[in-house]
Amino acid sequence: MTVVLVADDDADIRDLVAFKLEQAGFEVIAVEDGQSAVEQARDRLPTLAVLDVSMPGLSGIEVCRMLRADPATAGILIIMLTARVQEQDVEGGFSAGADDYVTKPFSPRELVSRIQALLSRARA
Repeated sequence: MTVVLVADDDADIRDLVAFKLEQAGFEVIAVEDGQSAVEQARDRLPTLAVLDVSMPGLSGIEVCRMLRADPATAGILIIMLTARVQEQDVEGGFSAGADDYVTKPFSPRELVSRIQALLSRARA
């Protein structure tokens, strides 16, 4: 089963994303802050991580950079999930190593579709 790490400090969004991913057949690790995301990524090595940009402590951008810098976690696919829609914010996410960038408000169905598409391309 594909493991997906979901890191968002907003419990409602975290729970919604986790629920939709579980419905789609993924195993979900849900955490509420950046430090927990890094720890779980290192411990569990998920296939993909969905990271909120604005979290307490470490931001999603910082988590992304840390995961990319560590050879053990560098291969984790990363989708940034954020309310920040300025062009410079999107560029910052991609320059940190994100594979995709989804802005809030978002369609949970679209997020699951993006995750499935990213996983399909990565397996090809």
